[in-house]
Amino acid sequence: MVSLTFPDGSERSYDDGITGFELAASISKSLSKKAVAFSLDGEVLDLSDPITQDGTVAIITREDEAALELIRHDAAHVMAEAVQSLWPETQVTIGPVIEDGFFYDFARDEAFTPDDLEAIEAKMHEIIKANAPFTKEVWEREEAIDYFTEKGEEFKVELIDAIPEDQSIRIYKQGEWLDLCRGPHMASTGQVGTGFKLLKLAGAYWRGDSNNPMLQRIYGTAWASDKDLKGYLHRLEEAERRDHRRLGREMDLFHFQEEAPGSVFWHDKGWRLFQTLIAYMRRRQEENNYKEVNSPDMMDKGLWEKSGHWEKFGEHMFTTETPDERVYCCKPMNCPGHVQIFKNGLKSYRELPYKIAEFGKVHRYEPSGALHGMMRVRHFTQDDAHVFCTEDQITAECVALNELILSIYKDFGFEDVIIKFSDRPEKRVGSDEVWDKSEAALKTAVETAGLSYELNPGEGAFYGPKLEYVLRDAIGRDWQCGTVQVDLNLPGRLGAFFIGSDGEKAHPVMIHRAMFGSLERFCGILIEHYAGRFPLWLAPTQVAVCTIVSDADPYAEEVMEKLRKAGLHAVLDVRNEKINYKVREHSHAKVPVLFVIGAREAEEGTVSIRRLGSKEQQVISVDEAIAALCDEATPPDQRT
Repeated sequence: MVSLTFPDGSERSYDDGITGFELAASISKSLSKKAVAFSLDGEVLDLSDPITQDGTVAIITREDEAALELIRHDAAHVMAEAVQSLWPETQVTIGPVIEDGFFYDFARDEAFTPDDLEAIEAKMHEIIKANAPFTKEVWEREEAIDYFTEKGEEFKVELIDAIPEDQSIRIYKQGEWLDLCRGPHMASTGQVGTGFKLLKLAGAYWRGDSNNPMLQRIYGTAWASDKDLKGYLHRLEEAERRDHRRLGREMDLFHFQEEAPGSVFWHDKGWRLFQTLIAYMRRRQEENNYKEVNSPDMMDKGLWEKSGHWEKFGEHMFTTETPDERVYCCKPMNCPGHVQIFKNGLKSYRELPYKIAEFGKVHRYEPSGALHGMMRVRHFTQDDAHVFCTEDQITAECVALNELILSIYKDFGFEDVIIKFSDRPEKRVGSDEVWDKSEAALKTAVETAGLSYELNPGEGAFYGPKLEYVLRDAIGRDWQCGTVQVDLNLPGRLGAFFIGSDGEKAHPVMIHRAMFGSLERFCGILIEHYAGRFPLWLAPTQVAVCTIVSDADPYAEEVMEKLRKAGLHAVLDVRNEKINYKVREHSHAKVPVLFVIGAREAEEGTVSIRRLGSKEQQVISVDEAIAALCDEATPPDQRT
């Protein structure tokens, strides 16, 4: 007999070897019809799998969140069958579930076309309608190798060779078609449903290695319902409209070019936005007693070896060797430099917490295929800071950091924030005792602040656990930005100490903190969140002064001068163009306020105000208009 505990806490005993399907049927006939899989102690299994041990079980139906990954996994298999049904000579390689969907890589001499995607989708609908059962078989290794070799599936043979000898070779069949797979799967192809769509084609090297053959990748998405699919496709369209790379061109903010991959060429308007973020953060940090510092961009490799970064992060670091054969590293992070600043001069416990912050330029090698506008770069600026404190001060400092970070996100329009707690990774420095202490301190800080969090197992930094702050934007996408990390390792590795109240040396705790994270990435997130329509205090160009007739040019210049003196960023447009053309052009560039000036406005000392996205106009005196805009353009942290 096995004893099983259900989600409601109830316990029941069953015959040893009962399957997930039999378990569902024992609860209710309707549940057995809706079941697609089950979980045992958190592991998702096929309904046909036997239960041979005590544990906690849950029946998974298609409506459960846990079923979404199964739907996408099975959709990938259905797509692979569809491709081989249409083009039998095609080799199937791997097809994992990814965020919001799935892909499969295929080896085929002829290139797929967009029209082929329509044919594949049609075939997938046929396979799903046929509702063939998924059945699992365990094959002998040689049997599997012989089968796929005979079919000409050389990639599958290579995958089998890579499976450890002590692991079984699992084959899943769906009707007559089969594939090598670890599983699990739902009960039948029909449970995939119709909420799927193939999205795009791409190239991909086998196993991500450029020395291997180039394969053809088909991306798809799958959802539990047609309604969910429709909503996702709408979000994709909206994301395309908001793409920061496109808006960056339209608004003349920045550009990229091949001579500096992964680096941003900031134009004057974009740089103004960047500097607005820095000015805002500088004010918030000064309010919270941070000292702004600056550490070298390049430091000797030996420092990075001592800190542990070279061992854990060396492959992502840019290096250079000087004529005297010294090797220097472009810093990928600011932490070791800040420890050096802390070490310079004897520190007492009375000086703690000691807070230093830097808008530090960092360099990290990211593969070319991973670069994505400002969201994934090689050269970026961090709003990095470190709080050196005693163990007794950890909780209070982390609580204060939580409050500061959440208030900053609110100022930028992000009120839906998820906090994730990431504990010790497999590769790390420091003893388990130290990790126990730092993890407990960070959890206590979050709980003391009255905040809930999600567990993100094994995703901490190599030197300490961390909190990750995930922002949800205007169209429901999540962006991981800020982090708080408790580090009881690095200060000791680099010889940092302070004199305690007992007169003895002690290593400080080092709390790593970033709030924007990468400023470049945060700029990209802001552009997409607002679709380029920034609130006035963030807008790189706040006002465009546009004349209707040339006779109004002198007055328009006077208005421009008043705007400049008031500290507003404005442009003057006195070109010999029709006013509708000017309005369209500045609206396309997302300028939030237009001052339209004709002969009447020049005579009366007024301006006609038109807001971005509105056809309504308001005529008021220029001084009144500028005063109102100055109030609106005041940053949130400076408003009374």
